[in-house]
Amino acid sequence: MTKGEPTTDDVSAEVVEELLRIHRETYGKGAQRADVAVCENVVYCMLDELELLPNEEFIIDAGRADTVVEIRMHDQQAIETTFRPAVERATRRRVVWFASITKLSPNYVVEVFRLGPRKEAPLPDASEKP
Repeated sequence: MTKGEPTTDDVSAEVVEELLRIHRETYGKGAQRADVAVCENVVYCMLDELELLPNEEFIIDAGRADTVVEIRMHDQQAIETTFRPAVERATRRRVVWFASITKLSPNYVVEVFRLGPRKEAPLPDASEKP
């Protein structure tokens, strides 16, 4: 680890805080908790105990859980533009790939961020939020 590079614990804490905040602000509800694992080139985040919106619960009760998962997939594709910069600030590395998987019963979302090479120019310090 080079001088000034965040520790794994620092990255995990910041990613948890930011992704929970973004998720809450975007959906109006959020997950109850998040678990983050930071590996060499990948950040995994599980947003657990996901709170569903009333309309999503209605759709699920009508037997169309697949529709809720599909809509959430599209939402997560749109939210990527907000998630990526949050993870880039925390890791100080470029996110080059993102995937999101929503599961119901139990309700959770898994977010996967593939990080670019360390040799790239460093990203702004985590304290330099927009």
